[in-house]
Amino acid sequence: MVDLPALNFAKPEEDCVPIWLAEAKAFTAALKAPEAEPDLPPEALRFAAATGFEAKNGRLLWFVTPEGRPGAIFFIDGSAQADPFQLGALAGLLPPGAYRFASPPVRPDLAALAVLLGGRLYARYKNPREAPRLLAPEGIDAAAIETIASCIALGRDLINTPANDLGPDELEAAIRAVAERFGASVEVVRGEALEQGFPLIHAVGKGSPRAPRLVELRWKPERARKLALVGKGVCFDSGGLDIKPESAMGLMKKDMGGAATALAAAAMIMAADVDASLRLLIPIVENSVSGEAFRPGDVYPSRKGLTVEIGNTDAEGRLILADALALADEDAPELLIDFATLTGAARVALGPDLPPFFTDDDALAADIARHGAAVNDPVWRLPLWSAYDAKLDGKIADLTNAPAGGMAGAITAALFLRRFVAKAKAWVHFDVYGWTPAARPGRPEGGEVQAARLILNLAREKFGAAKLR
Repeated sequence: MVDLPALNFAKPEEDCVPIWLAEAKAFTAALKAPEAEPDLPPEALRFAAATGFEAKNGRLLWFVTPEGRPGAIFFIDGSAQADPFQLGALAGLLPPGAYRFASPPVRPDLAALAVLLGGRLYARYKNPREAPRLLAPEGIDAAAIETIASCIALGRDLINTPANDLGPDELEAAIRAVAERFGASVEVVRGEALEQGFPLIHAVGKGSPRAPRLVELRWKPERARKLALVGKGVCFDSGGLDIKPESAMGLMKKDMGGAATALAAAAMIMAADVDASLRLLIPIVENSVSGEAFRPGDVYPSRKGLTVEIGNTDAEGRLILADALALADEDAPELLIDFATLTGAARVALGPDLPPFFTDDDALAADIARHGAAVNDPVWRLPLWSAYDAKLDGKIADLTNAPAGGMAGAITAALFLRRFVAKAKAWVHFDVYGWTPAARPGRPEGGEVQAARLILNLAREKFGAAKLR
């Protein structure tokens, strides 16, 4: 059986260095009146006062106890706007070893997760520094946090892997490995069957020597309530014949970030034994330039029967998602969710850290926002503005994949996808970035899995679940 990446807490029997938490302003005041902070070690206060230490958010104060043992104080921002992952910064500040919180974090579950995720760097080609090990804080479900961290690490690793080592074959293998881990089945459609049944996926991928395919994972198919996840799996996006400029192509290994996110979410849902029949659909292609590549102006049928005029070959993600969504929709799932690194317009509107989501279901939107805030997996709702729907009308086909004008690009892309969903009781589209441009606590620079943790909590609440394992 294949295991997920291992992210584990320190063992209780290890000799753990204590770390106290303090607000900078309160600590500075305590230097003049040590009795005001009775929970902090007095030797630390004396040491800071003697050395002129300046307490600031994110700094670490090391000191030695009277018994000659090390201890540390980490200074935090206690304001309402503080990052719930701020304690993840410890992963980069502490030397290798075992540590424990001597004072309790406000959200020990998020603090522990942030330290695990902050210490896990991508290591396929370069060995990073050894990460410190944290003893799981009291009151958290340590096994569940380790499982969530491992699933996120899997998704990050896939996004970080360059396209020469992560093409359609390798992404399919990763899906198969997760399926094996949880006893799920996998079926793959490729070749003539793909061309006939999923013509848009085939059209986008046929320009590459690495064959396109649709990978389907099924878990607990006998369960009555149905949950479907779809993830955009473009292993590299050159833009096709509408080729991207160099500045826009450098990060296109991450264009399978939607697939990585969907796979990470599926792994967590299976680990939690969510009481639903799970169907994961990953259309996998490489958008390449060749004599076989699809062209601007071409017209292709879709699985749903709608014809699509190619306005731009660099708007390929919505094409492959359309066929996959149409298949998922045929099953009339209770909830259908797709993830895709779909538009630059989403990043212009909200930046890299706040993925937009789209749904016509107001109650579902409220639940998504609530769970995102609860687990520090932030998202923001944008409208499916139906007045823009006419922009999708093709000149010689039912639809165009690239409306003229370029405005409201994230919205028109979502509206395009909505054309392929009819039977699902609820549908939501996440336009994720899949990348952390500059390291932040709990989020190293590189591939990022956005919205998957909130979907885990949403699925557990909506369908019911056993304990994460």
